[in-house]
Amino acid sequence: MLSVFTREWLDADVAIVGEEIVGLGSYDGREVIDGKGAWLAPGLIDAHMHIESSKLMVDEFARAVLPHGTTTVVADPHELANVLGVDGVHWLLDATKGLPLEVYVMAPSCVPASGFESPRGPLTVEQMAELLKRKRVIGVAEMMDYPGVIAGSAAVLAKLALSDHVDGHAPGVSGRELNAYVAAGIRSDHEATTYEEALEKRRLGMGILLREASIARNLVDLLPLVKEFGPENCCFCTDDREPNFIVEEGHVNQMVRIAVAHGIPPEDALVMASHNAALQHRLHHLGAIAPGYQADLVLLDDLTGFRPRLVLKRGRPVDQVGPVPIPDWLRRSMNAAPVTAASFKVSGRGRLLRVIRVIPSQLLSGAELMEPTVRDGELVADPERDMVKIAVVERHHATGRVGLGFATEVGLKRGAFASTVAHDAHNVVVLGVGDADMAACVTRLGEIGGGIVVADGGRVVAELPLPIAGLMSDLPLAEVHRRLTAMERMLLDMGVTIRAPFMTMSFLALSVIPDLKITDRGLVDVRRFQLVPLEAD
Repeated sequence: MLSVFTREWLDADVAIVGEEIVGLGSYDGREVIDGKGAWLAPGLIDAHMHIESSKLMVDEFARAVLPHGTTTVVADPHELANVLGVDGVHWLLDATKGLPLEVYVMAPSCVPASGFESPRGPLTVEQMAELLKRKRVIGVAEMMDYPGVIAGSAAVLAKLALSDHVDGHAPGVSGRELNAYVAAGIRSDHEATTYEEALEKRRLGMGILLREASIARNLVDLLPLVKEFGPENCCFCTDDREPNFIVEEGHVNQMVRIAVAHGIPPEDALVMASHNAALQHRLHHLGAIAPGYQADLVLLDDLTGFRPRLVLKRGRPVDQVGPVPIPDWLRRSMNAAPVTAASFKVSGRGRLLRVIRVIPSQLLSGAELMEPTVRDGELVADPERDMVKIAVVERHHATGRVGLGFATEVGLKRGAFASTVAHDAHNVVVLGVGDADMAACVTRLGEIGGGIVVADGGRVVAELPLPIAGLMSDLPLAEVHRRLTAMERMLLDMGVTIRAPFMTMSFLALSVIPDLKITDRGLVDVRRFQLVPLEAD
């Protein structure tokens, strides 16, 4: 068994009474689990994630990750909050109460993520305060409005004052601005993408949450930080991980496996995946095998694959997860105005265009200046130059507002694809070559209550309904994985070159990660934190 306190392996019996570990040493028990020849570690903890990004209902998500050894997650439900308001967060807390997967919640701090986004409505300081009174709500979730923090915005500081436990979100912030951000009481960050960025943040006392998400695969780049300075103040998080990633590679155990394969001692990797995450979130009853700790344990056959033979939660094997009921009101989140092909027409004067450049496997995007392609007085997509249209359609209040722009490094040669998963306000985001295909996508999403669709030749050719808030499926993991994988193969045939194309597209609408993004209100220059016109001066 692993002692996380000394990072050594001990030969010992682990005595469990009820849900708690009561002793290490030599014991006789009424029930015995033989672990001879195997390796016993604490249950794994995901230090920051969004359940909604799995596209699974909460019970199905638990069924998906528990076999991989994840026994606890710290969730930020700001996706639900953007779509359903504070009621969505309260529902999540109620729905996860009886799960064998332990779900702790951070109160969403940035709904909307910025003033450039259009959610169902804002989550107020008063609503956050009410959430913080509930059990399992342990702090303030990632503070994405880093310009507001740095500028000393009274509204932002009022949110930070609600708790002394605040998660951070400061992509690319450094120097005096980073000092100001940390001085506001923010003690963690999961947005570092380079060793240098993570080191600067760690030197200032921030807990570094090494991230391995579907399109933000930052783990390998950050491991030198652990090799040089040790695992202290470092833990693992998946942030936004799609179901195919979980099925094909795993969950937090995949991060342990990759870390060890890149030279991190197994003891250090497991400590980051358990004890350090518990310390980061003050969950002092979790993350260790010792008397008085909750009996969350994983039994491993080896220290290379990290695929559990057995998972114990609160001292009992995890064998089944009961169903969680889905209230009808969770399925009524689509309220977009009708669109036609004309809704996606772009007029212009033929000047250089600001174009979003997709960066593979990153949440960051670039900003390019490109010559437009003009046809009959309209600015059109040009797949030969890898320039496609992108649009965000407001879907909460039927305003009819549509933000229009262009993107490159997508590879799409024909058709369109769209989703109601569009961080963080979760309006409809659509990428396409033809306006009719884009309109067909958006129309179909309204009919199925949200989800992901692909159109070609003016009609929808594939879809994955996500009727729960337009974010989550009511289907089993295997079926969601099958459909999503088939749709990704279809996009590959249509020319798409980006990995995890649906998740990648969803983050092109997030106005708090540099450089150039798009919302229903138009293009956002994130570094300048302002709306900018499509045509450059």
